[in-house]
Amino acid sequence: MPEIQIRSAITTDLSALMAIDHSCHTEYVWQMDVDHEDGQFGAIFREIRLPHTVSVLYPRQVNALSESWSRRSGMLVAVIGGQAIGYIRANDAIFPHTAWLMDVVVATRFRRQGVASALVLAAHSWAVQRKDRRVLLEMSSKNNPAIRLAQKLGYEFCGYNDQYYETLDITLFFGRSIR
Repeated sequence: MPEIQIRSAITTDLSALMAIDHSCHTEYVWQMDVDHEDGQFGAIFREIRLPHTVSVLYPRQVNALSESWSRRSGMLVAVIGGQAIGYIRANDAIFPHTAWLMDVVVATRFRRQGVASALVLAAHSWAVQRKDRRVLLEMSSKNNPAIRLAQKLGYEFCGYNDQYYETLDITLFFGRSIR
């Protein structure tokens, strides 16, 4: 495979990035069980295997990328052979000293080849340069490939929101301290 280059996004990248298939396929999802009893509240997540592979739709409007990309602190693009094949968006204006990573997207043909890892690691370096102390990565509870990636890169589960995406998919957050 040719070398992956990671660089900041430019306006001319947007049409190619929006054309990428943002869905994923999985045989696993994280299911949330909520427990209420005697003044206590608890939520437990467990990975469950589905009876067959499902296609998971992207929880955001892809066509809104062109409107929202400039509102983020950073957007990095993975390029192979001059072609934009993936991206990650970052924002460090949400929580103090925290880089919030979202939208890790890679073209289907280039998945499982280290592109997403390269994007997350580049965003981590971006956060280090900005003197952030923590990196937070978000994903849908249905996006098992992203969950596995976060775990592989040393991110730990640190929370959820069941009203975050317009699709009402449960959002999982994985965090990692910057040393």
